Amino acid sequence: MIIGYARVSTNDQNPELQVDALEKAGAEQVFQEKFTGTLRERPELSQCLRMLRKGDILIVWKLDRLARSLKDLVEIVQDLQDRGVGFKSLTESIDTTSSGGRLVFHIFGALAEFERDLIRERTMAGLQAARARGRKGGRKPAMSETDIKKAAAMLSDPGITKKEVAEHFGVSRTTLNSSLNRVRP
Repeated sequence: MIIGYARVSTNDQNPELQVDALEKAGAEQVFQEKFTGTLRERPELSQCLRMLRKGDILIVWKLDRLARSLKDLVEIVQDLQDRGVGFKSLTESIDTTSSGGRLVFHIFGALAEFERDLIRERTMAGLQAARARGRKGGRKPAMSETDIKKAAAMLSDPGITKKEVAEHFGVSRTTLNSSLNRVRP
């Protein structure tokens, strides 16, 4: 069975162009969605994906109608392939039911993995460079060690409460307590 999926980004847009193209390509049923592609939960897409069985083919008018990111696209199509479901994109002429189409899509998958690896490498390099310059990472402590020592000295006076000390330093009691615990042996 050939199943189509059409999506428009706003309620003002009309999916008729997509639906007509999908039906012309042989779609026996077309699921239509009027949501932004960045939304992970798309009920019509979820229903469409659940309905697909081994030997079926999912067709879309354009790749970006199915997913906004290459990573999401590769994950969806890989899931389809694992289940024995073919995938076709009419505009980009991608067809995973053919050897050439599978090759093209595997190249897409490799590019997505390469992109993820590059991002990870850049992130790690940035963290290492920051550590080499003495940065520890994370947020700057709310209280300096000097402030913590002053706070501890203030708290040695039984007439002063933790609430008053916290207000004096402009922090919450929870922050004061965690700061005091951070410097205690």
